[in-house]
Amino acid sequence: MNLSELKHIELSTKTWATIFILNKWEIIDSENEAMLQALHSRSIWWIKEHLKVLEERWSDKFMSSFYVWYGHKSIWDCGSMTIFIEWISMLAAKAIQDSKLYNGQEASTRYIDFSEQEMINITWNKDWNEILEKQRSFYLDILEPIEENLKNLFPKKEEENQWIYNKAIKAKAFDIARGFLPAWTSTNLAWHSNLRQITDRVLYLRNHPLQEVKDIAETLQKALIEKYPNSFSHKKYEDTENYVKNISDKYYFHDKNISKLKIITDNIDKDELAKNIDIYNSRPNSKTELPVWLNNDWIIKCEFLLDFWSFRDLQRHRAINQRMPLLTDELWFNNWYFSQLPEGISEKTEKHLEEIKVLTNKLNLTKEERQYYIPMWYNISNQISWTLPAMIYMLELRSTQFVHPTLRLIAQEIWRYIEKTHKIKLFVEHSNYDFDVNRGKHDIVLK
Repeated sequence: MNLSELKHIELSTKTWATIFILNKWEIIDSENEAMLQALHSRSIWWIKEHLKVLEERWSDKFMSSFYVWYGHKSIWDCGSMTIFIEWISMLAAKAIQDSKLYNGQEASTRYIDFSEQEMINITWNKDWNEILEKQRSFYLDILEPIEENLKNLFPKKEEENQWIYNKAIKAKAFDIARGFLPAWTSTNLAWHSNLRQITDRVLYLRNHPLQEVKDIAETLQKALIEKYPNSFSHKKYEDTENYVKNISDKYYFHDKNISKLKIITDNIDKDELAKNIDIYNSRPNSKTELPVWLNNDWIIKCEFLLDFWSFRDLQRHRAINQRMPLLTDELWFNNWYFSQLPEGISEKTEKHLEEIKVLTNKLNLTKEERQYYIPMWYNISNQISWTLPAMIYMLELRSTQFVHPTLRLIAQEIWRYIEKTHKIKLFVEHSNYDFDVNRGKHDIVLK
């Protein structure tokens, strides 16, 4: 295809400036996209002239002629791609997403029926697979009674749409029952990033403590080299690889026995805050974010218990500094899940959890590998730090009634500390109401 046939948007401003928005299509891939920006930074030619160069030399010749000698990594920031990674465990998904620069989407567990979702058994050990199937069977056994109980607790109102109501009930039931599934439950994700960030992230993934993550990284590296040999055929430095591996093996997972929310560090200067308090308190209630430069001022560090399911939502806040917690059964389960069970299931649940604990204790596994078998409603220790604007954004977003209740309660508790200590106006929902039929609308469906 001739590049001149590509459709684009080109507009001129009143002050001579020209805005050119290129429609990439498949013909201009990530490397070429990056190279166009590199050429644009080295001359005052119009972008159309650089497109002509691309057309003349085309992909491999174009990149090998310029790109590899550019001199620094910044050009890698200019070409992006989307990677789809499927049939991986929840632990592997969190490992890939464990970066403040991650952009992408993971399958929403609130809308997936795990009766058909695979359990990832990387060992293919039949005895170990039996433990996973016990957990899936228990999930299936309790799902229908939970749904019926919810219908009794929250009967459909006359004005409510039946289809939306049913979806809301199912989403709520999944919220409860999915906590009994182990971290070996499979998921999929999309990862959109630029060439530099993918390169930097793969370094840590291939040295991750979990073998599953290492295998994903190695396979991904092969695919990247095949697709973009000019960008990903880098030399590996043994000293760097050993350093990253040592950090991952010894320090990657955060494991600490804590009991309740604790503010460890609060270095907010109240006198300085008073000078800017109008910026905080004059903000409209329309999801308006605070100015970025306020992030320079203060840091708050806290720790708390939170179940693994809700941690998955918390990890999505990239502005927060947090280490990956170790999933264990030592901090026991989050009581919210037990409180949602219908009568007669609680005793059955306790027996099931004890049976799974006994079976997993018999396995010859490291504490990192044992995470795969542990139900995700167990508490994990979270230690995070954030700037005040980042904290406010999280508190307002995660205090709504559409957020999983275990995380919503934490958000509300931190909010009470902020309000009492620093007198900052926040738009936080205080209700603990656990069901809203509008949850049934929060989905992506074919028209």
